[in-house]
Amino acid sequence: MALSLRDQLLNAGLVNEKQAKQAGKQKQKQERLERKGQVEKDDSQRQAALQAQTEKIARDRELNRQQQEKAEQKARVAQIKQLIEASRLPKLDGDDYYNFVDGKKVKRLAVNRMVREKLSFGSLAIVRHGGGYEIIPRDAALKVQERDERRIVLLNTPTEEADADDPYAAYKVPDDLMW
Repeated sequence: MALSLRDQLLNAGLVNEKQAKQAGKQKQKQERLERKGQVEKDDSQRQAALQAQTEKIARDRELNRQQQEKAEQKARVAQIKQLIEASRLPKLDGDDYYNFVDGKKVKRLAVNRMVREKLSFGSLAIVRHGGGYEIIPRDAALKVQERDERRIVLLNTPTEEADADDPYAAYKVPDDLMW
């Protein structure tokens, strides 16, 4: 059978018999006074334990929230990647380029006449993807924009057909002049 703490301290020589008896009497006196209601119980340890527990719960909730945010961000990135890869137009080769601004730099993509018109009229958009740029349809670009606006480089507003009252309707202004 294991020895009590009192016996262990006596055997180790850390306390003598007199000190052990005095500590025992002090403990009994404290318990007697607590039962009679003359002295309040020492709840400092219990209070400290409760406070530590509430702090741990708060820390755990914060960590769970952060992990959940990371998981949601990862899911959004995966959705964006899937949207772009599923709806991107094939890369074109040629001498005709569409110039656009990304940040403070002017970039360009090889296009044909039909793609240039659709980009100008807003039915196609340019998005950042994998260190480069992709051309995707407007509806896919709007879905990407809902998840991350920074991925959209160029998304023109769709233009309506010319008004019947417009005196300059016969004069089309080119979107991107080639010099």
